[in-house]
Amino acid sequence: MNTRSPRGPRRPGRTRSAAVALAAIAAATSTLSACSTDSDSGGSDPSFSERPSPPDTASFSGTAPSVNESAIESARARASAAASSASAAASSFEASVSAEVGRANEAAENELKDIDGQGNAMSDVSMTGKPRSETGGLLAVVVTITNKTDAQASYAVQVDFLDSSGKTVETRFVGAEDLDPGERAQPLAISRKPAEPVLTPKLVKAQRY
Repeated sequence: MNTRSPRGPRRPGRTRSAAVALAAIAAATSTLSACSTDSDSGGSDPSFSERPSPPDTASFSGTAPSVNESAIESARARASAAASSASAAASSFEASVSAEVGRANEAAENELKDIDGQGNAMSDVSMTGKPRSETGGLLAVVVTITNKTDAQASYAVQVDFLDSSGKTVETRFVGAEDLDPGERAQPLAISRKPAEPVLTPKLVKAQRY
């Protein structure tokens, strides 16, 4: 016959531990419940902000310019400013030509009106280009006229400016008056056409009179 041994008395420490654990669980549950209640009542976390809504494009008027359109307008403005500057420089350059030279050029045009062919003084005339940096951007050539005779003489010269197809798009007249034997003059034949398309100067007539 088996005989059970009597149980010993309960340990008071184990009972207290269980009670403390239950109290901690109850406190945590209460805290979570309070947080949930605060959130439901409309409170917001200060560390977060609502996502901004996009603007209402229906209230806009007009059409926003594209990047390409803006670039084109900017290029046009720069080109216009450059053209105005070049025009002013060209006018200043031409104004520097003396009235005497202008009168000689007018006389040359009148002299060549009745001349057929190239004239009698082509061998007395040559041309060289002048840098655009010195002419306000204009196309200009230096017409060198040398009196190769043994008597005083005046000269009339016609210079045409041709396009790439060989067509004359502009004509200029220059002259020199009362050159002594061996004396040289260097008037300018100036084109007022734009830099593009590129033109080519051509000596067409030269008359000694």
